[in-house]
Amino acid sequence: MSGDDTLWVYEGNNLVFSSREDRLRPLMEYIDRFASAHRGVVIFDKIIGNAAALLAIKAGCREVFSPLGSELAVQTLERFGIAYHFTRTVPTIRRADGEDMCPMEKLSLGKEPEEFYQTMVDIIRKSAAKGSGTKSTKETG
Repeated sequence: MSGDDTLWVYEGNNLVFSSREDRLRPLMEYIDRFASAHRGVVIFDKIIGNAAALLAIKAGCREVFSPLGSELAVQTLERFGIAYHFTRTVPTIRRADGEDMCPMEKLSLGKEPEEFYQTMVDIIRKSAAKGSGTKSTKETG
């Protein structure tokens, strides 16, 4: 991958989606906006842990490429017959401070692609509701 891009999604030789967003946001956006129109895509992602692997499967991919992948992602991709190419494989994706497993990697454990996707949708909805600043108020008269 080049520049600031964090995700590319190709259908054949055509780039159908790219993003500079971080974490799982690009995959979630691709699934929500474009995945239904594309099947058998190839995904290039900056990091593929188990969470990203589950979302890539939900996105209908047939192959993934990344400079960094986790052993958990390998197990998931193999289970679903998805080809993968990682420059480096680590046991798990870690938090930026290296102290613990990435929270999304942890959250994805034991989940199927659709189940994890729905979990992410719920998290995004709750986050959006908190961020909107709307409060329920009771008017008195």
